[in-house]
This record gives sequence, C-alpha cells and structure tokens, in this order.
Amino acid sequence: MVNKARINYWVDVGLVITFIASMITGLIKWPGLFRLTGIRHRDLPMLEISLVHDWSGLLMVILVLVHLILHFNWMVTMTKCLFKKKKGVGKCEK
Repeated sequence: MVNKARINYWVDVGLVITFIASMITGLIKWPGLFRLTGIRHRDLPMLEISLVHDWSGLLMVILVLVHLILHFNWMVTMTKCLFKKKKGVGKCEK
C-alpha cells in the first residue's frame, strides 16, 4: 500500500519545481525584461524557453488537480466545520 503522506510530498515537490520553472521562463518571456536589460530575443533560445514554460505550466495544472483530489475530504470537512455555528474556539483545528 502506498503511503498518502509520501504521495503528498512528491506532488508538493513537483508543484514547487514546476512553479519555479514556469516563473523563471515567464519572467524571461516577459517583454519588459528585454527593455530593462537590453537583451534581445535573438540572444536567447526562445523556442526552448517557451516549450519549458508551456509544459511546466501544464504539468503544474495536473499536479494541482492531483493535490486537490488528495485533499478533497479535508476541504469538505473544513468547509462544513467553518460554516457550522459552533460555540467555542478551535473546534475546526482538531
């Protein structure tokens, strides 16, 4: 049997990696960067940068969906708990 905590860990690691890749390539593709730095588009491998950006974004979407599926029961429980009118503090954190 696969440990859910281990799956969560690797999904989160994948999210961090794909986020960083998407963020860096997005900043490189940002037109303002070229104006600020004087770098020209032809100085960089823009096709490869765009491919990394697109694929890392797509993989990040898939990993977010897996993350939401893994945490679905927790989200339902927390939503119910937060919208119930209970007296006392800290009832939802248990």
